Amino acid sequence: MDEPRRIHIIGVPMDLGQQRRGVDMGPSVIRYAGLRQALEALGYQVNDLGDVPVPLPEHVPPESARARHLGSIARACQALYDRAAALDLRNARIIFLGGDHSLSVGSVAAVAAEEGDLGVLWIDAHGDFNTPETTPSGNVHGMALAALMGLGAPELVNVGRPGAKLRPDHAVLLGVRDLDPPEKVALRAHGVRAFTMRDVDERGMAAVAREALACLAGCRRIHVSLDMDVLDPAEAPGVGTPVAGGLTYREAHLLMEILHDSGKARSLDIVEVNPVLDERNRTAQLAVALAESLFGKVIL
Repeated sequence: MDEPRRIHIIGVPMDLGQQRRGVDMGPSVIRYAGLRQALEALGYQVNDLGDVPVPLPEHVPPESARARHLGSIARACQALYDRAAALDLRNARIIFLGGDHSLSVGSVAAVAAEEGDLGVLWIDAHGDFNTPETTPSGNVHGMALAALMGLGAPELVNVGRPGAKLRPDHAVLLGVRDLDPPEKVALRAHGVRAFTMRDVDERGMAAVAREALACLAGCRRIHVSLDMDVLDPAEAPGVGTPVAGGLTYREAHLLMEILHDSGKARSLDIVEVNPVLDERNRTAQLAVALAESLFGKVIL
């Protein structure tokens, strides 16, 4: 008899990584939008492990203007790592519900094998490649990808185990359109491949998605880190840091369908859903639909 298909879900109700409140409610509204039911309809056994405890910003000091709430964020990411790393993921998939994008320091560390066979597709309007030394805002959610490559604050770099969790050639950015000047320099210096919205506009999503997969051809597994602000605000209004000119509904679905077809997508972050800014939970409903496409829903 075939092993049952399983998906674990862990929520991280964190909005410490930015200054606009509301994304801490993301896990609740994504669940409310029917994530569990949608996955069960695809034939998965769903194991919802609840939420990692995260303090509210008003209950913890900002610590530093260069990296606000750094210690609290690192502790939350370590708690996420501990919970996820204890799972047997060999025959299961896992979804991490945010919360702001700083949670990916813990999620990627947990699913990254020591042998370095994990690739990460960072689907985001932003680069998240700042450090406390380069950040113009002090927002830690803009440092997550850099920290996973061993850059920046040791508190983040050493979550889970000391040092980098991700090689620059095992990460691809897709959908970027809002980079700080130091991020542009750092991304080029470290050789991180990035597909901007101009690439999508000029070449189409299918070609860009397949080229992104080709960049990760040496990786046996792919972690998809989906920041909902990669979509155009007309499609996903309820996000923490909206940027005009993003992916359309069908471009986002096509990307997820192509990733599913690769057979490598095993884990997923869904981050930056902010119901305070949303319209009738549209953004959370779209997040659920995209998760369905990634994990096997087809049109015909």
